[in-house]
Amino acid sequence: MRKLIRLPFINALEANLLAESGWLQVILGPRQVGKTTSVLNYLEAHQSSPFLYQSADKVFNATTAWIKEQWLIARQEKKLLVIDEIQKIENWAEAIKSLWDEDKRAKKWRVQCVLLGSSSLDIHQGLTESLAGRYQLIRAHHWNYGESKRGYGLSFPEYLKFGGYPGTYPLIGRPQEWSEYIRHSILEAIIEKDILVNRRIRSPSLFKQAFEIICSYPAQELSYTKLLGQLQERGNTDLVKHYVQLLEGAYLIRALEKYSGSAVRVRSSSPKFLPLAPAIFFQTVLEEYKPETYGRVFELLVGTQLVRTGLDLYYWRENNFEVDYVVKRGRRLWAIEVKSGRKRDFVGLEKFKKSYPSAEPVLIDSDNYGEFETDPVSFLEKA
Repeated sequence: MRKLIRLPFINALEANLLAESGWLQVILGPRQVGKTTSVLNYLEAHQSSPFLYQSADKVFNATTAWIKEQWLIARQEKKLLVIDEIQKIENWAEAIKSLWDEDKRAKKWRVQCVLLGSSSLDIHQGLTESLAGRYQLIRAHHWNYGESKRGYGLSFPEYLKFGGYPGTYPLIGRPQEWSEYIRHSILEAIIEKDILVNRRIRSPSLFKQAFEIICSYPAQELSYTKLLGQLQERGNTDLVKHYVQLLEGAYLIRALEKYSGSAVRVRSSSPKFLPLAPAIFFQTVLEEYKPETYGRVFELLVGTQLVRTGLDLYYWRENNFEVDYVVKRGRRLWAIEVKSGRKRDFVGLEKFKKSYPSAEPVLIDSDNYGEFETDPVSFLEKA
């Protein structure tokens, strides 16, 4: 049974709205993680002033004229304006900029506006080119274990297989239905709506195959050359890097670079790939969790929580020595080893510490994972 919970991005939205800064509120995150539902529930329960909600995804051929129409209604009726899937409208950023600047110059009641989107590539371009200095960015994420447990009562083993997309949780007891929903209603919808429709991809089948191969290497280093060697059609490194960029922009994966004191070496390294939810990996491979699989998924889980912090995140390897994650914040550097079983081997941490003496070693295992997930930054700071 579902229990309504407040997600972290709502706390950020509430703080920004109460501050009445007048800045646009931009909420970005994956599809089907509750962005719209959470925002509407919050506004209905906590906002004393009325609001106007519209979705560009539900308007045929929505244009900038449609944006202006909604803005003028909100201005006239003094309502907070919420526009969902804003990236669906061509030149949306220029239209919002014009209306926002117009309100600012008038020095009268200004429209408070919340924009939601699920394609960071399409939205970031508009934010950087047209709306610089006019917005506050809020990030939503796939549900973590704690949120999934509070909201739907998932056990930890269930989360390691099915976690990330809350709308699929009622189907966990029916694995075939769960699998079909994840594949057709989420992953294929993301690829078709957020990537293939808006980006010129010569071979969609090659793109999808690259995605499946990447997801079959959770929390593992995978060179572009090796990835190319597994594709059934001819490609090149630049093409695969472009695919990776698109998949990152759709919030399906994160590619980590190898940590090095040299920026040139970092950029030339083979990436370590993180599917951003266990469900993405499990749907791709559809295999039983062997001990080694569990270890990889647990390491993946730690990585996805580190991604949520927004801190600089890397991995490290030198010959046979490796560190699962390296986190950088200003001058502070953490070397993180993830252990899912009883075996303890810290030679990688010791080798890294010799190369980077200021690094602070951190161990994350099943015993302290709950504390880590609750507040990863505080956990690192006091480790």
